[in-house]
Amino acid sequence: MRTVEWIYLIFNLLMFVGVIGIGRQNHHFRKMVWGGFAISGVLLIIHGVVEGLRWPMIPAYLLTMVPLVVLFTKASPVAGKLGRVRIIATSLLVVVYAVVSIGLPLLFPVFSFAKPAGDYGIGTVSYDWTDSSREELLSSTTSDPRELMVQIWYPTNPEAEGATAPYVNKPEIYGTAFNEVLKLPKRLFSSLSQVKTHAIQEAQLSDAEAKYPVVLFSHGLHGYENQNTFQVEQLVSQGYIVVGINHTYSSLVSVFPDGRVAQFESEGKEGFEQLQFSYMDKLNETWVQDAQFVLDEVEKLAKGDPSGRFTGHMDLDNIGMFGHSFGGATTVQMLMDDPRVKAGMNMDGVLFGEKRIPAEGVGKPFLMMSADSTVAGTSVMSDEEIAAMGTTRPEAENYYEEVYARYEPVTAGGNYWMELTNTKHLSFSDLYLISPLLEWMQGVDARGTQQLVNDTTIDFFNHHLKGQPLHMDKEVGEHESYSLKKG
Repeated sequence: MRTVEWIYLIFNLLMFVGVIGIGRQNHHFRKMVWGGFAISGVLLIIHGVVEGLRWPMIPAYLLTMVPLVVLFTKASPVAGKLGRVRIIATSLLVVVYAVVSIGLPLLFPVFSFAKPAGDYGIGTVSYDWTDSSREELLSSTTSDPRELMVQIWYPTNPEAEGATAPYVNKPEIYGTAFNEVLKLPKRLFSSLSQVKTHAIQEAQLSDAEAKYPVVLFSHGLHGYENQNTFQVEQLVSQGYIVVGINHTYSSLVSVFPDGRVAQFESEGKEGFEQLQFSYMDKLNETWVQDAQFVLDEVEKLAKGDPSGRFTGHMDLDNIGMFGHSFGGATTVQMLMDDPRVKAGMNMDGVLFGEKRIPAEGVGKPFLMMSADSTVAGTSVMSDEEIAAMGTTRPEAENYYEEVYARYEPVTAGGNYWMELTNTKHLSFSDLYLISPLLEWMQGVDARGTQQLVNDTTIDFFNHHLKGQPLHMDKEVGEHESYSLKKG
């Protein structure tokens, strides 16, 4: 919960108890009740202006009216057993109402991101880039070129001032997409518009270093360029420029500056059919081309940014890439396909794509991160879950045999594979911050996992893009929260 929310809610609950508990015979009764109403009203206005009103706070908002209800209703004398029953009932009402008033904002919070641990502040700017050399294959208009929304986060001076960037643009559109694409209750995302990041829109790039390493980020299928803000902000604060790609029609949703919206396009494929290697390997070619095109545009910015922000300040000799799920698979393909990418991380992505990792390994620094529930495959799936995917257990087991075969050379050549304990596929994203309900239902520790992911990400890229010592080497083996293998 946010600061003013807490103050307002606690004051209202204390006032609620006090107003009910203070006898009307007390000659200060009316003065105290009016005072409570005035203070509560002022706090409500401050909360509304500074933080914004939201539906989980409705029970708390109603408490502001309690003093007026008490003032304009007549007290009825109570005595004997009836009086005791009424006192007990009133006490239970207070307790239940307090639980609801506190519980709703906690279960449906305006979530926040951990404070960036590095020395830099964070700036951000978005671009609408069109690749005129490629036709958009998923558009209803066959002549459309491939168009991508790209967001870049970069280091600024910690004292940089300006408008704070929202978590997502057009949050109401994202809320609908979460509901329609991921089948999650829309109510969970009603506070997206009030989620703040640590990034300042269009702030000046820090001049503390002449150049900053560049790291591309590719989201998962159904994901979006901001889905790993927990990770991006920490990376940028350590002195990296991060470039997030929104893969149009394969993302949760794409929102363009002129108001156009591109929804997720499943091409009529659902469940197990959508996961087939023949389909996913082909789709991944588009994502690799997206990443290569974005790198081309980044090179143009580094050479001559029209705003002057990035000109000469991008270290193109030290480019990395990381991705979640399908974006992780794209990262592996880029490592093997594009000489500009020096090091890469795949977070829980099956190795879809045109190329297989050779027996001798990727040939570049590579870190695979996996959720233990993901690598467990069908062993943790019930028959009902497999049937819901539209397949049978034997078919699913055959499918995972291919998955494991593609994983076999991951650590070859001295690379790393980290398996995180008690994690799910979406632990490598912001999603579980949305509500504690999601954490409890999945049995995960969102922030604990994010801290481990961030520490590992920074260690990996600091070594391979900045030449700093690698601490991971000392952590190979079994640990309480993860295991780490090295080839």
